[in-house]
Amino acid sequence: MEVNGPEDDILNWDVIDWRHHEDNVRRLRGRIFTATKDGDWPKVRNLQKMMLRSWSNTLVSVRQVAQRNAGRNTAGIDGQVALTSPVRAELAVRTHRTARSWKPRAVKRVFIPKANGKQRPLGIPVLADRVHQARHRNALEPEWEARFEPRSYGFRPGRSCQDAISVIHVMACGKTAKRLWVLDADLSAAFDRIDHDRLLAAIGSFPGKGMIRDWLRAGVFEPGKGFTPTEEGTPQGGVISPLLLNVALHGLEEAAGVRQERSDTRRTKRGSPALVRYADDMVVLCHSRQEAEQVKAKLALWLAPRGLSFNEDKTRIVHLDDGFDFLGFTARRYQGKLIIKPSKAAIARVTQRLAAEMRALRGANAAMVLVTINPITRGWANYYRGVASSRVFAALDTYLWRLTYKWACHCHPDKPKSWVITRYFGRYHKARQDRWVFGDRDSGAYLPKFAWTKIVRHRLVRSEASPDDPAHADYWADRRRKRAPPLDRSALFLLRKQKGRCPTCGDLLLHADREPQSPREWEQWHRTTRKAITRQHIIAHGTRGTPDDTRLVHSHCQRRATGADREPATLYS
Repeated sequence: MEVNGPEDDILNWDVIDWRHHEDNVRRLRGRIFTATKDGDWPKVRNLQKMMLRSWSNTLVSVRQVAQRNAGRNTAGIDGQVALTSPVRAELAVRTHRTARSWKPRAVKRVFIPKANGKQRPLGIPVLADRVHQARHRNALEPEWEARFEPRSYGFRPGRSCQDAISVIHVMACGKTAKRLWVLDADLSAAFDRIDHDRLLAAIGSFPGKGMIRDWLRAGVFEPGKGFTPTEEGTPQGGVISPLLLNVALHGLEEAAGVRQERSDTRRTKRGSPALVRYADDMVVLCHSRQEAEQVKAKLALWLAPRGLSFNEDKTRIVHLDDGFDFLGFTARRYQGKLIIKPSKAAIARVTQRLAAEMRALRGANAAMVLVTINPITRGWANYYRGVASSRVFAALDTYLWRLTYKWACHCHPDKPKSWVITRYFGRYHKARQDRWVFGDRDSGAYLPKFAWTKIVRHRLVRSEASPDDPAHADYWADRRRKRAPPLDRSALFLLRKQKGRCPTCGDLLLHADREPQSPREWEQWHRTTRKAITRQHIIAHGTRGTPDDTRLVHSHCQRRATGADREPATLYS
C-alpha cells in the first residue's frame, strides 16, 4: 500500500494508473472487513490507520468526489470546485499533505423541496472536507459493513431500495403469511438530531474519531443568517453522513425484539417480528396489532437517548389488507396475495414532472424533447421494473403520448393534425409493431415507452453478503454482470466485447459502486453514463489495413487524446 504522495508535489492527473490505486483501496477494505469478522480489533485499527495514510485512498477519494460524483459542481462556503485535471491533481497533493492537520470548515446551508411541499435542509461541506470524509469513509465503512444488521438497506454498498421492497415481498407474499400487521415508522429529522456523544461512543477507538468529532461540531453557515454552531445531528449532504446515520441506528432490530435463527442468521425466527430499514424509514412486520404497539414502545425507548423520535404524523400501525407506502411503493394484500406496485404519490410526482418539462420545452425542437424526457422515463421505469408495474406503465405511456401530441400541435398551430402525427409519430423502433412512437425524423431518435421496460423480479441480495468481503467476490461479480446498464444494443455489444474496460486507460467504463436509490438517481445515472462514455471510430489507413472498427472509451479519455472540449456523442436514441 503506497503511503507517500509525489515527492516534488507535481502530479499528472491524466496518466494515473487508476486500476492499480482502486485495487489497493479495495484490497485494504477487504482486509479491514475480514479482521472485523474475526474480532481482531488491534489489526482492524492498524489497517484503518494504514488506509488513512494511503496515497491510493487519497487519489480514489478525490476522483470520487471531484470527478465522478453528481454533486461535483456544488461548492461549499469557499466557492471552490475541481473540474479540471490540474486542479484535481493539486487538490489530491494538498489533501494528502494536510491529512493530519486539517481543520474542518462549516457547511453551507441550502434547501431543496420535499414531496410534501416543505423544504429539506442540506449541509454542503467544502470540497476539501468532502475528500477527507471520503478517505475516512473508506477506513470506517468496511468495519461496520461486517457489523451491520441484515435487514438494513439504506446507504450501503451493494444494497438498494429494491432489496428492502423485495424482502418485504418474501416475508409476506404467501397466503399462509403470519406477520400481517405493520408498524410503518418514520423518524423525525433523524440527520439533524443524532446525539453526538452516543454516536462517538459507538465509533469507539476508530483512528479518525477526532476528525469525525470536528465535522459534527463544525457548524452551519446560512446566507443571510450567518454562522450557527451544531450541538447535535450530522449534516445531510456530507459524504460520511449516511454512514454515521447507519452507525447511530445500529441495534434497532435487537431493540425491536427481532431474533435470528442460530443455524442461519439470514432467517428470522418464527414468532419474532421482522424489521426492514432503509436509512430513517422502517417497517416492522408483526403478528398482531398488540405486538406492533409493543414494538413501537420498545423502539421509542431505544431511540430517545440517541436524540431521536418517531414522526407521529407519518408513523402508523396498519393491517396488510389496508396496505402501506414505503420508498415510493404501495404494498397491500388482495385476496390473500401481496401485491407491490408504484404508489399513487409516486405516479402523481412523475406525471407532474413530465407535464412541467413539456411545458418548459415549448418552442424547442424534437431532439431537445428527447434529451430531456428520455432519462426521466427510463429512470422511472428502471426503478419500478421489479414490481407489478405493467398497468401503471401503460397508463403513463398514454399520458406521455398526450403530452407529446399537445406539444407538437403547439409547435405547429397552422398544420393539420394528420401532418403533425406524420411529422412526429411513427414506427421508429423497427422491432416493434408500434406506429405511435414519438421521435425525430431528422436523426431517427425516438422516445422509448415505459411499457417497453420488461418487468423482472429483483434478485434479493444475500443478507450476509458485502462487496467488502473477499469471500463473496464471485457473487458480486455475477450481480454486476446481470445489471443492465443504460446503453443501446450496439453499445452493450461493445461493452461485452471490451470486458467492460476502456481500451485507453484500462479502467472500468461503468463505475457505479452503489445502485441508484430513487427514480431521480436512476435518471441521473442515465444522464451521467450518456456523457461519460463515447464511441471512438478506429479508421484503418492503407489498402492492407484492418477494417474500420468502433470501440467505447471514456469521454475524458477521448477529449484528452484529441484535445477537444466538445460534448461526447449520444450512446442511445
